[in-house]
Amino acid sequence: MGRVEKRRERRRQSDSIWQVSIAAIISLFFVSSVPFPHLRAFPRTYAAGIDSAVSTANTEGRLAVFDDVWQTVNDRYYDENFHGVNWWAQRAQFRSQAADARDPDELYAVLRRLVNSLRDAHTRVYAPEQKFDWEHPRFVTVGLSLREIEGQITVAAVERGSEAAQKGIRAGDLLKTINGGDALAALERKLGEQSGSSTPQAARLLALSSLAAGPPETAVSIQWLGHDNRLRQANLQRHWQQRTLGVHVTRHNGVAVIAIDAFTRTLAAEFARQTTGKIARVHGIVIDLRNNGGGDAQAMAEIATAFLPLATRLGQFTDRHGNVALKIETGVTPLLDHPRNPSVQVPIVVLANERTSSAAEIFLAALKQTAHATILGGQTCGCVLAVRTRHALPDGGELEVSELDYHTALGVRLEGAGITPDEVISATRRDIYAGRDRPLQSAFTRIKSHPHP
Repeated sequence: MGRVEKRRERRRQSDSIWQVSIAAIISLFFVSSVPFPHLRAFPRTYAAGIDSAVSTANTEGRLAVFDDVWQTVNDRYYDENFHGVNWWAQRAQFRSQAADARDPDELYAVLRRLVNSLRDAHTRVYAPEQKFDWEHPRFVTVGLSLREIEGQITVAAVERGSEAAQKGIRAGDLLKTINGGDALAALERKLGEQSGSSTPQAARLLALSSLAAGPPETAVSIQWLGHDNRLRQANLQRHWQQRTLGVHVTRHNGVAVIAIDAFTRTLAAEFARQTTGKIARVHGIVIDLRNNGGGDAQAMAEIATAFLPLATRLGQFTDRHGNVALKIETGVTPLLDHPRNPSVQVPIVVLANERTSSAAEIFLAALKQTAHATILGGQTCGCVLAVRTRHALPDGGELEVSELDYHTALGVRLEGAGITPDEVISATRRDIYAGRDRPLQSAFTRIKSHPHP
């Protein structure tokens, strides 16, 4: 293939990348469910000819929405076997429930049970008021982030200045009850209510994120056990929270630490601004993806170009018939005007955990396979499928359907599996109370022991 043909092929692949959404599923800091789909546009599909939104106040409207969801999944889903689910039987089971729903909330609960039966973290349905701008995440929270640590539901972070902080809740405290019931029992109920997700770790994250879910301006009652082992109680108001995604670059004794919250065009430009000419003058790099739920495929490939040679294969997406729909590689078409960094020759350590998902897992797999990066932390989400477009429902709601599967350049499928770290490092309550980041400390130790070039 000549140079002109290669340029045309790369341009064609670059254009195709814009049609693919690499989504994430879980709130990173606060108690809420936060999807991170990325799309260049949100074109209407089945609902394109509808002049006004259908009302779900009547049976006809509810069934119109249900049928649209079921048919769109039936037509587009990447797996013709629907993960072993009898999709026609699901229609028969849930359609009558949708018809009998008492209000829109109950209707969308039925729709969520329908799509959750696919055990797919990416295929999701959102009511009109829940539509989400993933580049400017806004969601309902009580100011807490929860994780399972040492078998207990633990406060991982507290929103600065929040009511929770004012009432003395600290990262490291244990959540014991919620609305009068045992918190661990509530978590198990949440797990039982959902049909599953891409992986057990994704299912547990989703259940944790929904423990205190509810409408804004309503309260949730909790009891927690503090550092002094005293049990305390408070009522916390649910409120809207806006989160700003970013790229954060710091230096520690000659080691660059780069935390990337997501992959977007804006963050790719910010990454270039903060790192151009800098990461070549360090003797080690730590890339922190522990809060990265994925994002835009092209932005991810562009950032990967800073660490990998041009034209490094990052894998491919296939449709429901097994046809290759898209191949991605580094440096296909520059997204940025900034000069590129040369391929990094220093040791790279990547921090990951169960919240590292989707495009972040593709990025991680490429670094591990090509740059021989060391992975520290926990098993990643195992949530790696692609959504081409966000589908508009007749009532103004939206549906996302996984239309493409993904395999790495070595042919490894990450969906349902994830990436196992080279060393598993789990947080403890003692670490959290002490403000100690053991995975980061271990990364510094590994780089220090590596011979300098």
